[in-house]
Amino acid sequence: MKILHINKFFDLHGGAEIYMHRLMDMQKSFGHEVHAFSTESPKNVHSDDEQYFVTRYNLDRSHSLSTQVVIARNFLWNTEAKKALSRMLDDIKPDVIHIHNIYHHLSTSVLAPIRKRSIPCVQTLHDYKLATPNYAMFDHGAPCERSKDGKYFNVIRHKCLSKKFSYNLLAAIEMYFTKATLAYEKTVNLFLCPSKFMKEKMEDWGEPAGKLRYVPNPAKLDAEPAPLGGGYILYAGRLSEEKGLSNFLRAAVTIPELPVKIAGKGHELRKLEEIVKESGVAHIEFLGFVAPDELARIRRRADALFLPTISYENASGSVLEAMASGIPAIVTRIGGNPELITDGENGFLVIPDDVKDWQRNLRRFQALTLEARRAMGEKGRNKIKNGRTWQQHAELIISTYREVTRGSK
Repeated sequence: MKILHINKFFDLHGGAEIYMHRLMDMQKSFGHEVHAFSTESPKNVHSDDEQYFVTRYNLDRSHSLSTQVVIARNFLWNTEAKKALSRMLDDIKPDVIHIHNIYHHLSTSVLAPIRKRSIPCVQTLHDYKLATPNYAMFDHGAPCERSKDGKYFNVIRHKCLSKKFSYNLLAAIEMYFTKATLAYEKTVNLFLCPSKFMKEKMEDWGEPAGKLRYVPNPAKLDAEPAPLGGGYILYAGRLSEEKGLSNFLRAAVTIPELPVKIAGKGHELRKLEEIVKESGVAHIEFLGFVAPDELARIRRRADALFLPTISYENASGSVLEAMASGIPAIVTRIGGNPELITDGENGFLVIPDDVKDWQRNLRRFQALTLEARRAMGEKGRNKIKNGRTWQQHAELIISTYREVTRGSK
């Protein structure tokens, strides 16, 4: 089968990119011919399809007025991307297309040549952009559904995406246009939802239920379970507001018997360090950025991973990795988290942003013996074995391709 993946980035920018590259590698190992369409970057993973890649602009940087005009135009309709993809489709003639994230860079312009050629197409929903311009459904410290029922103007009113008026305005305009034309719905045969929560949320927001398919995200199963025994719990990820670390720390500082390591960087770092400093404790350590190999070593010695997110987590890659390694996870009861962690079985579930409930659950975990922690981790590992390995996932994705290609004939 000839497969084309489309995503706005081709480096290892985030979870969507890591997932896409891993899936592409698996599909190549199955003997499929796999192609990619994306934007240019010196950080990109090498691709034989780079001749088709289009200009990438850093939306966080300042630009000249003329470049700002180009960025705004591309945000709504990227003519360069449409032309480049049209040429690529005519050259390689894919059997099926797998879309990931295209918004703000490639734009829905790339959907037009796919529709024109009636190429079967699936899309993995890595976030909530299909339904709302506020693709994280998070704003001002809490989950946000203000733009439901077509009220996309609320993104402008509440500055949900950025402090910049222009950015919010473009996002709202782009969403009104996308929904008026049903660009995604008329192009994509199946929307693949990594969590049941995502599927239910999309249905609730009016997306066509018949096109939504639950396809759980996978994890790479370690050859042997992690030994644990380091005596600490670990967080690894961005230090940003939606991760809920502030109230987690307010709970953790009261339990000096349970050391905490926090790996990652982000704009919340100083605020989080101040919480720890004011408490006068010494059992909480900020590691900053940690190289992947070193992070893997630290993670395998951790007695648990914790994820205090206060946003609608879809299918957390860090939690899935912990489960695959046989590491218990202490996570908030929000989004897709309860689909991964069963309270008291392979981890604990905590009320989001609730200091007292974090204290209660940290003490529950602290009271467990190392043997009990390992048994808990093994139950999580078994969940991965039973339907969430990469082999199982890649086969399931191929079956969805076959389904949409049969349906197009």
